[in-house]
Amino acid sequence: MTAPTQPPVSSSAADRPALAGVRLGPLLPARLRPLGRPRLWVELAFTVLGYWAYSLTRNAVPAHRDAALHRARTIWDAEKALHLNIELAFNHAADKVTWLIVPMDYYYATLHFIVTIGVLVWLSVRHPSFYRSARTALFAATLLALVGFTFYALAPPRFLAGQGFIDTVVTHHTWGSWASGDVASMSNQYAAMPSVHIAWSAWSGLALVHLARRRWVKILGALYPLATFAVILSTANHFVADAAAGAATLAAGFLIQRLLTGRPAYPLPDRRARTAR
Repeated sequence: MTAPTQPPVSSSAADRPALAGVRLGPLLPARLRPLGRPRLWVELAFTVLGYWAYSLTRNAVPAHRDAALHRARTIWDAEKALHLNIELAFNHAADKVTWLIVPMDYYYATLHFIVTIGVLVWLSVRHPSFYRSARTALFAATLLALVGFTFYALAPPRFLAGQGFIDTVVTHHTWGSWASGDVASMSNQYAAMPSVHIAWSAWSGLALVHLARRRWVKILGALYPLATFAVILSTANHFVADAAAGAATLAAGFLIQRLLTGRPAYPLPDRRARTAR
């Protein structure tokens, strides 16, 4: 099986509408939407900008606490009314199995960084023609999430001890979690909506499914967001609503990328080849 390759994109192809009668970009001029691997300093600038934006949301945490807890209770009540409140069952079931919940705590604390950075590097080295579009979608989704953290601070379920949720990091003394000890002061504890874990894991999974050569890597890519969904519920770090919002945020990120560049982030199925089959 060979790796998908990016076909040459002419200005007319880049401007081709995705849907009949609907024009999806490009909003950027051709010189600002090149293909290929960008300069390192550009990527570092994006990273610094993202960290600065995140710092702003973290500094606003004290002012958001009461509203964040109130919203968490409201979402929990709404999910119960809609019979979507599966978080407590996941949380209690996983908490009873120490060998399962402790790795889940570490998974939650670390893997979204490791996998996302790893996929970015892999795209840059092995699939540079797709790197810019995929990175733009990721960064757009992340910035949208930061806007959500700023204007809709939301406490995670683990803060609702009165509802029966178990803070698995505290219970099992997980070391180094962003939600535990002094490390918690470095993170925004009320950044639950949308779930960046879901947005980033779905982004990573899509990249692997579309571009990986080996079938088992594609399968892992497809399973990764599902495993992340199970982890965020089991550790009581997110509501189902947060996960849905994370998926919607990623979709919006890809839409922004398409509007800016006028081309899809990943290759679309060839209709002629599909018809020939």
